[in-house]
Amino acid sequence: MAKTLTYKILEEHIVEGELIAGQEIGIRIDQTITQDATGTTAMLLFESMGIPQVKTDLSVSYVDHNTAQFGPENHTDHLYLQSAARKYGIYHSRPGNGICHQVHLERFAKPGATQLGSDSHTPTAGGIGALAIGAGGLDVAVAMGGGAFYMTAPKVTGIKLLGSLSPWVAAKDVILKVLSILSTQGNVDCVAEYFGPGVASLSVPQRATITNMGAELGVTTSVFPSDARTADFLAAQNRPADFRAMEADPNAGYDRIIEIDLTTLEPLCAAPSSPDNIMTVVEAKKPVSQVLIGSCTNSSYRDLMTVASILKGQTVHPGVELGIAPGSKQVMSILAGNGALKDMIDAGARILESACGPCIGQGQSPTEGSISVRTFNRNFKGRTGTKNDFVYLVSPEVAVAAALTGELSDPRELTTKLGIKYPEIKDLSDFPINDNLIDTPVSSEQASQAQVIRGTSIVTPPAAEMPTDNLAGEVLLHCGDKITTDHIMPAGSLLKYRSNVPEYAKYVFNCFNEEGKPTFADRALTAKSQGIAGIIVAGNSYGQGSSREHAALCPMYLGVKLVIAKSMERIHNANLVNFAICPATFVNPADYDRIKPGDKLSVTGFAKAIKDADTFIVKDITSGFEFECRLELSPRDRQILLGGGKLNYTRNNS
Repeated sequence: MAKTLTYKILEEHIVEGELIAGQEIGIRIDQTITQDATGTTAMLLFESMGIPQVKTDLSVSYVDHNTAQFGPENHTDHLYLQSAARKYGIYHSRPGNGICHQVHLERFAKPGATQLGSDSHTPTAGGIGALAIGAGGLDVAVAMGGGAFYMTAPKVTGIKLLGSLSPWVAAKDVILKVLSILSTQGNVDCVAEYFGPGVASLSVPQRATITNMGAELGVTTSVFPSDARTADFLAAQNRPADFRAMEADPNAGYDRIIEIDLTTLEPLCAAPSSPDNIMTVVEAKKPVSQVLIGSCTNSSYRDLMTVASILKGQTVHPGVELGIAPGSKQVMSILAGNGALKDMIDAGARILESACGPCIGQGQSPTEGSISVRTFNRNFKGRTGTKNDFVYLVSPEVAVAAALTGELSDPRELTTKLGIKYPEIKDLSDFPINDNLIDTPVSSEQASQAQVIRGTSIVTPPAAEMPTDNLAGEVLLHCGDKITTDHIMPAGSLLKYRSNVPEYAKYVFNCFNEEGKPTFADRALTAKSQGIAGIIVAGNSYGQGSSREHAALCPMYLGVKLVIAKSMERIHNANLVNFAICPATFVNPADYDRIKPGDKLSVTGFAKAIKDADTFIVKDITSGFEFECRLELSPRDRQILLGGGKLNYTRNNS
């Protein structure tokens, strides 16, 4: 039977279950990546398991998120991660070395490997032919200890690419086109697999842009075949031995096929405030006051050389602030050596650190009500650090055109307006390799003597509790559709509290808090002190966005025991289970509208329902009606919930 590339890789790594779409399987993980915002908690959880050394082929700890050090917390995390990496046999990429996904693509990712990361954009490595999946930090910690990663065997959507991109049209436009078709919801337990003659026209960094932002589709991951372009990239990174040719069989059985002719694409954008709000840049034409180029989506050598070539000899529009962040030290070094960095600076660009920075709300917040054009992957309202923000997601070509003209417009007009020809950037055949900011694992004797540095802000995460026989709860929040993990646990300046759950939990659902009224955390802790469980009621696609497990861990600390939604996204659903919060969906979605904030709800036989029921009845005592909820849990999920979360489950079953 002809196989997809996805199923070929899964077949090589399966350790439990059957490879039948919709069935739960366990797979062996070859590589893990963590970063400092989620990785500190993941490392603390790994330590809690008492395992002396990681058991993967390769695990890397990156510092790329919390690099701005206002107060001691971020530096404290960095020292903890570096020392823990030394003790447990983990590679450590130090601050300044670059964004985890960009660096991993350059230095570690392999075709055909399985990769699990505590960051939702881990699928970036799918551009090199890896099956790379984002997950919560606890799942990654278990994989670091040699445990299998459990997932639903996916359906595979084949995306057939034809032709090649026209000048001024970019890889970013490909994924924006896919988002216009599939949207950000309804793609749980699917993989987007690219194939067709158009694939060969795309370089590995271009493919990585597409797989990176595939995270916004809500799919498990995205993957490209590994071919001659992949071999060239690995050879240029001095890693030719890591190449392995891999592709789907001819006539592979995809569950759905979408055909995209690259030749017909035009410059697109994602308008405020969702990555699937797609329109052409011509339709979106507006004045712009800020342009930011970078992030793990668009900060490769090819992207930034394109930008530098267009900026050369030009001046940024007086009404625009332009910031550029190279994705890695390698890219920054090349730009500095070949004069491209000077071209950017001379044009008026501000050069930012090789880190996540403004993509996660760490600086460069725009003024209220203004247009910010960014080459990033998410434009959720308020993610910039400005409540009333208007962010458009675009390609580097569109972004640099906006910086020069002062408006969001078709970059092809640069040729007629400013006489700028589209630069043809050739792939490098030999990247300069300097891994001096990557600490490699030490000998077992040195590791055994290593001391882990723990500052006062490093707090071991609290353990979850087993579910009660009967649940008595209160609706602490009744929220709408597309609630993201940014809504649940804000990032930006609050990221520094992620290694201190009691402190960070004060800001759960901070965006919904009203001045002068008790916060969500206040109400949750009051209910908890009275023995009342916290309940969250939500609409469709609850838990979109980042893999941040704090969106489950912090509510768990506050006493939340049940989330009822119309639908949920994969990673957040798994994180809820991992921290013993029961995820449920409405059997009748109309019941969502009947529930009010503050309603008292009860479930008789709650623990028994988790054990073996597909549905359970909830009584709304306040409003006087009953409704039915569905439990879509695997047998293993049920055991984890009944055991008081995945950490307890892992300890008791290892």
